[in-house]
Amino acid sequence: MTINYAQARENMVEQQIRPWDVLDNRVLETLATLPRETFVPPAYSALAYADIELPLSHDQRMMKPVIEGRTLQALDVQEGEDVLEIGTGSGFMTACLATLGREVVSLELHPDLAATAQANLDTAGLGSNVRIETADALTWTSDRQFDVVCVTAAVDTLPASFLRWLRPGGRLFVVRGRSPVMEAVLIHNETTGPRVESLFETDLPYLTGASPVATFVF
Repeated sequence: MTINYAQARENMVEQQIRPWDVLDNRVLETLATLPRETFVPPAYSALAYADIELPLSHDQRMMKPVIEGRTLQALDVQEGEDVLEIGTGSGFMTACLATLGREVVSLELHPDLAATAQANLDTAGLGSNVRIETADALTWTSDRQFDVVCVTAAVDTLPASFLRWLRPGGRLFVVRGRSPVMEAVLIHNETTGPRVESLFETDLPYLTGASPVATFVF
């Protein structure tokens, strides 16, 4: 069976993403044009536009399209802005952020995921303004600051270093808390300090090394 990906993409936008209050035209246009099927593991290509998470290696997952849409809308990436992505995964969110912004630096812990994401970007003819670094975000050091930081996996508590990479006036998206009920938040780096805006509830896999510390009950 041949899948009409263009039709599936349109259905995803109109039946999943727009009804979940994603109304930003630039975000909708990005999701309506980028070939998500190129970034999905081949075994799941038929599900590229389904309303489900899709498994990647190392117990990571591609977010549902609706979560991707809400994330992009909340971050409101502008054409001249630089983006730090923590967790490259398949490279699809990387491609979205790169389409909306000026440059994306994306950190991926696992070399095989980083290589696959780069190959996906190349296949799609995207990513000329993307640099993928194989690095652990929890130990990565950089003096550079970004307008936008997008964390694509959950954390129990947000590492302080993630906020240090944010320029004054910048925005950071992260999902934090304990499974199965986590909170997606947008943190605004204001002159008076960080301001946290609650967005929605969801449940994502943890960033490696950022899961809750096990507590023992006697």
